[in-house]
Amino acid sequence: MNGNLQEKYNKLLNILRSTGGLAVAFSGGVDSAFLVYAAHEALGGKLLAITAVTQSYPRHEAADAARILAQYGIKHEEITLDQLAIPGFCQNGAERCYYCKYALFTKIKEAAQKQGICLVADGSNTDDESDYRPGMRATAELGILSPLREAGFSKQDIRDISKELGIFTWNKPSYACLASRIPYGEEITAEKLAMVEKAEQALLDMGFKEMRVRCHGKVARIEVAQNDMEKVFARRTEIAAAVKQAGFLYAALDLEGFRSGSLNAALAK
Repeated sequence: MNGNLQEKYNKLLNILRSTGGLAVAFSGGVDSAFLVYAAHEALGGKLLAITAVTQSYPRHEAADAARILAQYGIKHEEITLDQLAIPGFCQNGAERCYYCKYALFTKIKEAAQKQGICLVADGSNTDDESDYRPGMRATAELGILSPLREAGFSKQDIRDISKELGIFTWNKPSYACLASRIPYGEEITAEKLAMVEKAEQALLDMGFKEMRVRCHGKVARIEVAQNDMEKVFARRTEIAAAVKQAGFLYAALDLEGFRSGSLNAALAK
């Protein structure tokens, strides 16, 4: 790897070793996969990966998490959290992510402490500082470490070094939790989350990787990468059928294409 990445990686390993033992919140995404890889190198058996299974955690992410764990032999614990019971979550206000992350990481800390581990880390990187992420306030209040941010890793850095290290998630699209598909102010329900997951899984199965299905009532607003626009239009009949099978009445294509966090635009207004 190039000198800059090697320097950041060495700094990351030193940060991780200095903890003496660490629990990592592990979803199977690009960032947490790289973090558990580095933490496993730095700490060996003193690392515990913790995966929280919730209503908004996609099953395809869980499959990738299992693959990482098996490949590197990482010690793992799975916990469950009923997000729909978190006060303020279903109401889906602008602080939804704060309430969820506070409850989530409180439970992860409790699970870690039962294993004799005092410190917990997340996979946030420097790019997260430029987006609206109230959940970062919750993790700061709970004393959650962010080693990737501390070592100066951007999202592209993580992808580049993951490729160098042979971590299969290096080119995996980023997936936020399914709750982020529902516009602020609209109630989050188990039915809506299930509809979104089923519709997105259908698109994944068709080969669309960088996409979102936003839930606007019974309308599915589909975002795909700009270079997939012609492909999605060519398969519009098949896609519409799959989206309706998921429980929506209408399937709409967003002409602006995929934008991570597109629903945050409503907050600015």
